[in-house]
Amino acid sequence: MDTDFSYSPASDLLQERVILITGAGGGLGGALAQACAALGATVVLSGHTVRKLEATYDCIVEARGPQPAILPMNLMTATWAEYEAFAASLEQNFGRLDGLVHAAAHFKGFSRLEDLEPREWLDSLQVNLTAPYALTRLCLPLLRKSADASVIQVTDEGGRKVRAYNGIYGIAKRAAEALANGFALELKHEANLRFNTVDPGPMRTALRARGYAAEVLHDVPLPETRLSRLLWLLGGDARGISGRAF
Repeated sequence: MDTDFSYSPASDLLQERVILITGAGGGLGGALAQACAALGATVVLSGHTVRKLEATYDCIVEARGPQPAILPMNLMTATWAEYEAFAASLEQNFGRLDGLVHAAAHFKGFSRLEDLEPREWLDSLQVNLTAPYALTRLCLPLLRKSADASVIQVTDEGGRKVRAYNGIYGIAKRAAEALANGFALELKHEANLRFNTVDPGPMRTALRARGYAAEVLHDVPLPETRLSRLLWLLGGDARGISGRAF
């Protein structure tokens, strides 16, 4: 868990960068989108609930950040053709990507593996593993057009250590770690591409509340306090760093 990283980004750290963030309708994704815009980035907000994406959009506009874009996508039901159309829209509207953050996650609750419903197995794999692969794979041509492109997989402790009752969520997160490492190794000769994973630690989000219903939420840090490492990795200060698990 990487929660003690202290970093003060320059006010123009992400100036003129185009950054796609999934799960941008709230939680870590929404907080990160607003922080990126405050540092000069044009943020592409993606998620499946347009109303929530619009709320993040409004916050960015009200703070006078660069005008963001909304590109909805239901990662749980998306087909390969829809992913292709998504990437084509990015190409048409922006021409490149300088950052891609896989912050979207699906978690229904803790359970024993033997009790998992087949639907939950498939849904979790789709959102937590297939989506990061599909988006990274199809956005690679856009990332290659950047002088310094950063891809970040948001993970958690369950993706770093096998734990009982983490169910398919833990398995999918562990596989997503391997996915990011695989891209980093295979594309290490392309110095302008970097792939890293970040465990931001416990946060006060709706996702966490599903697994820790008895937890006192006010004792859990807000997502806004867990952004330092992510911002550092998205900017030029982390140029050349790839294949790391923070």
